[in-house]
Amino acid sequence: MPSPKRISQIKSSLLRPALTSHFEVEIAFPSSIQSALGVQKETLLLSCSEASLPGSRLATSEINDSRTGVTERHAYRRLYDESVDFTFYVDAKNYLAINTFETWIRYIMDEDVNDAMDKNYAYNSRYPDDYIMDQGLVVRKFERDYESQLTYNFVRSFPISISSMPVSYDTSSLLKCTVSMSYIRYLVKESIGGSNQLSTTTSQPNINTPSPDSQAGFNAAAFTDFRGLDLGTNEIPITTGGVNLFTAQSSGQTISFTDAAQLGSFL
Repeated sequence: MPSPKRISQIKSSLLRPALTSHFEVEIAFPSSIQSALGVQKETLLLSCSEASLPGSRLATSEINDSRTGVTERHAYRRLYDESVDFTFYVDAKNYLAINTFETWIRYIMDEDVNDAMDKNYAYNSRYPDDYIMDQGLVVRKFERDYESQLTYNFVRSFPISISSMPVSYDTSSLLKCTVSMSYIRYLVKESIGGSNQLSTTTSQPNINTPSPDSQAGFNAAAFTDFRGLDLGTNEIPITTGGVNLFTAQSSGQTISFTDAAQLGSFL
């Protein structure tokens, strides 16, 4: 039966949709490629302009005649997408995205660049554990307030293709490199309410906005001669009410101030 909805319900469900432009990517590389990347790894990850949140489906089998005239389907396996795609902006200095994944694929096939132009050139692939990363490929989908996020962790990943990148004398556009990564499965971890925020964010203290009188007193304290008072090293910044603003020492006596205006009037 239809029921009336509150405005708060409509706002929470319809007026606050998730946005596609807030995400970050982490990629684990084999040790040889990791050492070659060095500090450029962060630059590469920041240049990821597009990523895919993977999908999956259930494989089912048909069950006939267990009930008269009914065909049922029972699930027996979960099937994951074969790959997940990442698109990177290519920088004009080092062509970092192209060189990184070309190097990784060349490492997988154990190619020797010095002999690659030989007509009798041959190569053999490495053992899978040498180039497949068991963990470390991560896609985080979050929102601008960092209050909730979905973390997709991929198991046993490695690049399987680099898409072609057309170049042309037509109007210039940004060169992008799209890489497809293979994996065997993924796990989704959900975090709601900011309990597991991104490592790139910094938590901010809960600072109450001071009143005009308190702010004036604080400004006076900051620019007024302390008249011989020796401020201790345990200055405490303004937080919530009840915390000492400053602790000053004069003639062996400790004086504590809990209000900026009080300190300004004393000085």
